Amino acid sequence: MKQMIKDLISSGALKTPRIIEAFQRIDRKDFLLEEYKDEAYVNAPLSIGYGQTISQPLTVAFMLELLQPQEGNKILDIGSGSGWQTALLADIVGDSLTCEGRVFAIEIIPELANFGRKNVSKYNFIKKGIVKFFNINGANGLLEEAPFDRIIAAATGEEIPRAWKEQLKIGGRLVAPVKDSIQLLVKKEDNVFEEQSYSGFAFVPFVDN
Repeated sequence: MKQMIKDLISSGALKTPRIIEAFQRIDRKDFLLEEYKDEAYVNAPLSIGYGQTISQPLTVAFMLELLQPQEGNKILDIGSGSGWQTALLADIVGDSLTCEGRVFAIEIIPELANFGRKNVSKYNFIKKGIVKFFNINGANGLLEEAPFDRIIAAATGEEIPRAWKEQLKIGGRLVAPVKDSIQLLVKKEDNVFEEQSYSGFAFVPFVDN
């Protein structure tokens, strides 16, 4: 794991101390199927079943650096899958004293929602009230918990759903794949976003039914 993190830092994918610390504390191996645990630190996506994958470490690092999660943030994690990114986010935003940070994880596939919940439970984030899982369609966001400081998605679609944009706080950041690119949206005011696009990525398709 140390070599994987060292490589991510040297490549420039990992930069922020708090994100690096989360990578050091949250072991990718804890979020894999048994048959893939020997490949935990390979920089490649790995199957978690049901046509889904755990993203490659480089991609996760790149997206978290764009997201810029902060301690105390309220984050919507859409397509939580194995729970690795959910746990990384929880480690970053959760304050062990006040527990003000929250991560709301959405996964539409019931078996993966259970798999992710089981994996994240290894780190007590659910018990502490930092992480809460929802087995629902992520395209609609999570209106009852909105607005969010940060929103991140792990599967690609044709466009970013309107619900996600509406549920983002002013000043908030949204990171999501669109086709073969990663989009960063920073909400300046209602219906006004600063947008950046980073091409050259591949993601599993967004499942909404």
